[in-house]
Amino acid sequence: MKVDHILVRYGEIALKGKNRNEFEQILKGNINQAIREIGSARAKRIFGRLIVEVGDEDDANQIMARLQNIFGIVSLSKAVKTTRELEDIQKAALYMMNEDLTAKTFKVTARRSYKQTPLNSQEMNYEIGSYVLRNTEHLTVDVHNPDVELHVEVREHGTYLSAGRVMGRGGLPVGSSGKTMLLLSGGIDSPVAGYLAMKRGAVVEAVHFHSPPYTNERAKQKVIDLAKQMAVYGGAVRLHLIPFTKVQQEIHQKIPSYYAMTITRRMMMRISEQVAHEQRALALVNGESSVKSHHKH
Repeated sequence: MKVDHILVRYGEIALKGKNRNEFEQILKGNINQAIREIGSARAKRIFGRLIVEVGDEDDANQIMARLQNIFGIVSLSKAVKTTRELEDIQKAALYMMNEDLTAKTFKVTARRSYKQTPLNSQEMNYEIGSYVLRNTEHLTVDVHNPDVELHVEVREHGTYLSAGRVMGRGGLPVGSSGKTMLLLSGGIDSPVAGYLAMKRGAVVEAVHFHSPPYTNERAKQKVIDLAKQMAVYGGAVRLHLIPFTKVQQEIHQKIPSYYAMTITRRMMMRISEQVAHEQRALALVNGESSVKSHHKH
């Protein structure tokens, strides 16, 4: 027996009514994109749940680490799949509880999506819990504050058992809320703004203004690395590198110095707006804040 599945839970998607099917498909695609080179693992939809089939424990650990960063996922659990037969479920439960020898207390929480099972949920809790107790020496039951809560989910095609959850980043899956164009600099504010836009489901493309010799290759590489880092959260971030040297030179030659920064920013916004229009982006995103603090004296 081995951990062979990962259960993916999502929250906000379930609130979107008629859009739920589309949101699930987008999230499934983002998951498969993130794990595409890890063994043969693939996500699939089963009755309102996304499940990733994995090859071995090492694959499961890699996949869990990547999926923690995918927007739209609330939590993840490693799981064992077995049949609907009570004896098989009991053996799988014992295996799961022996995986964590640091736990001293546990409880069983059974759910039956497949109602044709001979036992109800309470009866299953008892039969599974008592079997684990009879076959271990280090565990006792605590229904109020257990070290481990063993979840048992009986479905028509089999039973999934999981213990423990790893929290995800929540939000909406990238690609569910249209496209935005991010003005990406080398600072912290603009990538954070892009991160927040992605968390609300937006596909993010980025514009960066490169002005050699005023900006060097290291600055450009930093922005490329930032775009790659942002891609971890749910999909590739297309980066548009805009040569800006001539524009800057014209501004310095023809604009009074005290207006230079304002005009430079204005030109960056105008160019970004044009790129956004060409790429069919619905909004511009930047790291600037218009919020001012007011202090009482």
